[in-house]
Amino acid sequence: MTLWRPDPALIRRPAYQSLADQFARAIHDGRLANGARLPTHRRLADELKLSVQTVSRAYEELIRRGLVSGEIGRGSFVQTQRREPEPPYLPERLGEVIDLSILKPVCEPMHLERLKQALGWLAENLPSSSALSFRPNMVFPRHRAVAVEWLRHCGLDVSAQNVSLTNGATAGMTVALMSVAPPGSTVATEAIGHHTLIPLARYLGFNLEGLPIDDNGLIPEALDEACRLSDIRAVFVQPSVINPTATLMDAARREQIAAVARRHDIAIIENDVLGPLVEGRPPPVAAFAPERTLYVTSFTKIVVPGLRIGYLAAPDRYAAAVANRHLVSNWMATPLVAEIATKWVADGTAMGLVRWQRSALRRRQEIAAQVLAGVDYRVHRDGLHLWLQLPGDRAEESFVSQARLQGVAIAPGTSFRISAAPWQPAVRISLGSTTEGELRAGLSVVTKLLLGDPEHLLLAI
Repeated sequence: MTLWRPDPALIRRPAYQSLADQFARAIHDGRLANGARLPTHRRLADELKLSVQTVSRAYEELIRRGLVSGEIGRGSFVQTQRREPEPPYLPERLGEVIDLSILKPVCEPMHLERLKQALGWLAENLPSSSALSFRPNMVFPRHRAVAVEWLRHCGLDVSAQNVSLTNGATAGMTVALMSVAPPGSTVATEAIGHHTLIPLARYLGFNLEGLPIDDNGLIPEALDEACRLSDIRAVFVQPSVINPTATLMDAARREQIAAVARRHDIAIIENDVLGPLVEGRPPPVAAFAPERTLYVTSFTKIVVPGLRIGYLAAPDRYAAAVANRHLVSNWMATPLVAEIATKWVADGTAMGLVRWQRSALRRRQEIAAQVLAGVDYRVHRDGLHLWLQLPGDRAEESFVSQARLQGVAIAPGTSFRISAAPWQPAVRISLGSTTEGELRAGLSVVTKLLLGDPEHLLLAI
């Protein structure tokens, strides 16, 4: 049986996307069976008179669509059976890998000591309600009052009755989406956005529409058009540096997003997990549209990872829905962790650790600027990562694989791709996930790969 091949006469610009579309149709029509091995990048490029880079990008697009799997050393295979999306980071750290794939704050022994001291304090001061009560309203009124203080540091003025304590930002995001996006509805978001949104959309049954972005974040006109053409129920935004491209949306753009949402009467979910870490930032989008914004923040990425607690502030119109969804999905946040967070907010420890983190990250930025001198990348001085677009002759999957083979793990940009629009290969590199020495060494590997001649690795079989 002759293996199906694309028709070069049907290829249109952009060529990689047109080629991927041909493969997708052949897979859906059954002309390419599950498990079929695709031609090598170079062989197909020679057959179709295309560049290897174009074929590589087409295969990457098929991988993103979940139609093809790539296996280093073996090739690319049709995969018609749905698989779970892979996280952009290493699920566990193996061997001597310099892990720049997972987004986490800078941590030193001091953080562990602070937590040990807090646990010692908790052993002596644990309220009976936190240990013995099943009723959230018996446990959290005091914590909500202190949460209001923290949210003021984030630029938000809310009532304690509108705040829910969550087990971190992911729980807050999930509850917010469950509250405003019923199954079958559509949620708009940035074209390059939060990597958990794609599986969340599948699990919760809503549709996800990625919208164009620019150097200032989500484009309001694109949101306005999407709301006119589709049944958009909510927009999910990450305006303050935590987004993959490390963009800080200015105040005017935030106000425009709020105005579009108000015009079409849709909800806004704002993920602001860096909160007060980003110095001098504009007010949250929630400050411009408090009547429709569900605001999510947490402590794990700015204080210490083990402090898995966060706040979800919701307006009156969604307060009951949030309370009910949180009850059925989490029941309540972990009271013992909430006790530590509340103590640290009240006594200033949390804000002190935020200031320490900001200083540590700025030192990491200086290291990145030294090692990546001459390399074009996006970063914010108070951000946890940088976004590096690859040159046109670099295939993203190959670049990530070569870095991994040299002992450095970085996150592929396609993990954050939500729109099907033409794609510029990129990688996200964490700055806080390891020591300064390992960061310097890992960035040196990335720099050498960028400046060296692009070439596929030959693997002995």
